[in-house]
Amino acid sequence: MLDVRTLNAQDLRGLSAESLVAAAEQMLQRIGAQSKQLDERDAHIKAQDRAIRFKDAKIEKIAFELARLKAWRFGAKTEAMNAEQRQMFEDTLAEDEADLQAQLNALQDVADQADKPQVKRKPRRQALPEHLRRIEHHHEPENTTCPTPDCGQAMVRMGEDVSERLDIIPAEFFVHRHIRGKWVCKCCQQLVQEPVEPQIIDKGVPTAGLIAHTLVAHFVDHLPYYRLEQINARSGVHTPRSTLASWSGSGGASLAPLYEAHRTFVLSAPVLHADETPVRMLDPGAGKTARAYVWAYARGEHDSTPGVIYDFCTGRGSKYPADFLAEWTGTLSCDDYAGYDVVFKREGCIEAGCLAHARRKFDELAKANASPVAAQAIQRIALIYRVESQVREMTVEARLAHRQQYARPLWDELHAWMKLERTRVPDGGGIAAALDYSLKRWGALGRFLGDGAVSVDNNHIENLMRPWGLGRKAWLFAGSELAGKRAAMVMSLVQSAKLHGHDPWVYLKDVLERLLAHPNNRIDELLPHRWEPVA
Repeated sequence: MLDVRTLNAQDLRGLSAESLVAAAEQMLQRIGAQSKQLDERDAHIKAQDRAIRFKDAKIEKIAFELARLKAWRFGAKTEAMNAEQRQMFEDTLAEDEADLQAQLNALQDVADQADKPQVKRKPRRQALPEHLRRIEHHHEPENTTCPTPDCGQAMVRMGEDVSERLDIIPAEFFVHRHIRGKWVCKCCQQLVQEPVEPQIIDKGVPTAGLIAHTLVAHFVDHLPYYRLEQINARSGVHTPRSTLASWSGSGGASLAPLYEAHRTFVLSAPVLHADETPVRMLDPGAGKTARAYVWAYARGEHDSTPGVIYDFCTGRGSKYPADFLAEWTGTLSCDDYAGYDVVFKREGCIEAGCLAHARRKFDELAKANASPVAAQAIQRIALIYRVESQVREMTVEARLAHRQQYARPLWDELHAWMKLERTRVPDGGGIAAALDYSLKRWGALGRFLGDGAVSVDNNHIENLMRPWGLGRKAWLFAGSELAGKRAAMVMSLVQSAKLHGHDPWVYLKDVLERLLAHPNNRIDELLPHRWEPVA
């Protein structure tokens, strides 16, 4: 058979007609096969080109999304979101950023990355806490003899690499068995046995640690009882929500003396912050919920010994702060709510306004581009807050002197500017209302310039009200007035404990264990600001 690949022009002249036809047919078949291969190769190249363009487009899209997420996270913060919303938003951003980064790393060409010089980066994650229990896993080669041919010498250990990974064991329920031996005298029939230690729930199952866990889960982590029941059930322990509520009720009742002592401590401060927030309370007789209020009172923001106390009330009338602060005198920082006016009518009670409230009225107008005067007001107020950022760690005397030197001129200039602008703007407008609010309360707003212990605004207590906002969304309403007061007692103690850096569970567990046998005349030792864990 002819091989057309080896034929040249001279060979073709000596071939017969039949051989030429066979050679031509063989050549045509070969050309057809090559053409088919070229078509398949072109199709494959086009498919690869489409895949590369798709991958490039996807990488570009993911890179853009990643850059936008970083811009949202690290860009300038505004007042468009409150702290809770921003925290939830940032948590979602962290999840999305990790997701997009993983996709981007998977799509990037490994070969291109291999050509680039590798730069060793320092790890960004923080070291794992030292107090955590360590379980060591040692990994050594099975054979420590040199693998080089014709060597076979024993190798010498020159060091080690250590890496740590974080793990968790879900909450473990365990049982304390108290075995009290009985001793009897056979001669006189006398029985001796160690007495039972007092418990929060007499003859009950839960220890102080479990009661503290239930209180923290409900009032700190804001878990409704039905969800806590489901969590406990995953560990094989059946705790009906009614039982959990009963434990919380007993634990809260035992904290009542400590709450009263804490109230005395908080109200001993010469400077207080006050605020109130609505909560829903179940009204079984009406078949619906009614509006109740939680009133909060905190020692001054610059107080060296912080503390907060909550008071659950069924209304928002002036009688509630009047009754709670009946024996207190000092400077009260609050907003412009008229319910506090009855307090300021008493001798020795002074009002301090909130500059943040005044600023918000201008901020709303500035964001709506409703008035250029509002933007100027915000800029002038920002200068005063810049001075305040410099005095947080100062003593009362040094803070007052610094304010007088740097904030007083700015304050007087702001006052003169506001009075001038008020004559220029028409009545009835939004900017007129904002200016009137500040000018009307000018004396109270400037109280911080005469007392170094007074804060420029009331944001301190507003931050301490946020746990109630979180809880309100989780458990929706208080079951009764008594339940609301019990929540106020527990929240007062655990939030104050957090202000002093205490773990709420550790604090409550220790307090509940010691309360029943602790002398009443020394109950102040268990208050959050004086409590020390037992060694």
